[in-house]
Amino acid sequence: MSDNNSPTRRGRPKPLTGAPVVRRGSQWWLITGDGSILATDPTFTGELDRFAAAKAAADRAVDQLRAQQRER
Repeated sequence: MSDNNSPTRRGRPKPLTGAPVVRRGSQWWLITGDGSILATDPTFTGELDRFAAAKAAADRAVDQLRAQQRER
């Protein structure tokens, strides 16, 4: 499974699962009903980076477990 919020991913970015944010290039944007707002706080965006990386790692681990179960 690929990281939907990876800056190298092509196409329209998808919101981070469970959060009203999306990564476009190297920037995080907060998504509201009226539009988007650039997130500029380095502490906040750093936490978003860590959360997105942890979620991507968890998704890969789940995919590996499912593949192992299919092999049995």
